[in-house]
Amino acid sequence: MPGSLPPARPQHPLRGILLFLAALFLFAALDATAKYLSAFYAMPLLVWARYLVHFVIMLLAMAPGMGRAIVVTRRPWLMSLRALTLVGVTLLGQLALKTLPLAETTALVFVTPLLVALLAGPLLGEQVRLRTWLATVAGFAGVLLIARPGGALVGPGVAYALGAALCYAVYQILTRQLAATEHPTRLLFYTALVGTLSMSLVLPAYWDGQPPTPAQSLLIVSLGLYGGIGHFLLIRAFREAPASTLSPLLYIQLIWATLLGWSVFEQLPDSLAIVGMLIIGASGLSLAIRPRR
Repeated sequence: MPGSLPPARPQHPLRGILLFLAALFLFAALDATAKYLSAFYAMPLLVWARYLVHFVIMLLAMAPGMGRAIVVTRRPWLMSLRALTLVGVTLLGQLALKTLPLAETTALVFVTPLLVALLAGPLLGEQVRLRTWLATVAGFAGVLLIARPGGALVGPGVAYALGAALCYAVYQILTRQLAATEHPTRLLFYTALVGTLSMSLVLPAYWDGQPPTPAQSLLIVSLGLYGGIGHFLLIRAFREAPASTLSPLLYIQLIWATLLGWSVFEQLPDSLAIVGMLIIGASGLSLAIRPRR
């Protein structure tokens, strides 16, 4: 009938869950690959390669269909700032991976939902409830168990991981502000574009001209493939299933990271670190799963 809205696109929750789990595995594989390559190359070089491959994928796969709409925005500075915060996440996270085990680094970065819940109050005007404060305190208690004094983790690596979590929290808040007016593909394109441009500026300081071996070249290219395909699957997952269904599954990435850390680097968290990881996961889940009214 005239004036009626078009029918809503049907969702397929099971398909969305499978896409989401696949995206989380790709993100864990990206971290494991970057950790392995960090023994041979400087982290800024790997971050540059990751964004360059991602940018090329966007140009070939997405740009032809959208044309100028993929880059034209009314808020270019805010879009660029959001992209730079993700560059900070990538760079600090990979610097942390250079000195910390994969599972523990992933767990430390996963305090992000707690930081988002706290920062959403002053930055977005959202009410910070008592449940949020309790979850945040519990989550940081988990951080202390992982990065406890006298433990095996190196101090600078812990600082890098928590810095990555803070950048990721700001990135998510900026995404909330932009999501209402910006196309998801444009948001994804700006992260690739700004990431490539910003890291290209620092590349000469870290590139010594030594070419990678064929095997290393494939691994370096895989960084961009893991990131680009992973974010694409993430977008598709949220089209197929509601966020309330997918968000609690985010902590499956901790399992992927633990398995990859064990199988590739022969690193397993100790008992106290495992308890800390469980506390962080439970604290985040308490915010993702809203109580029934």
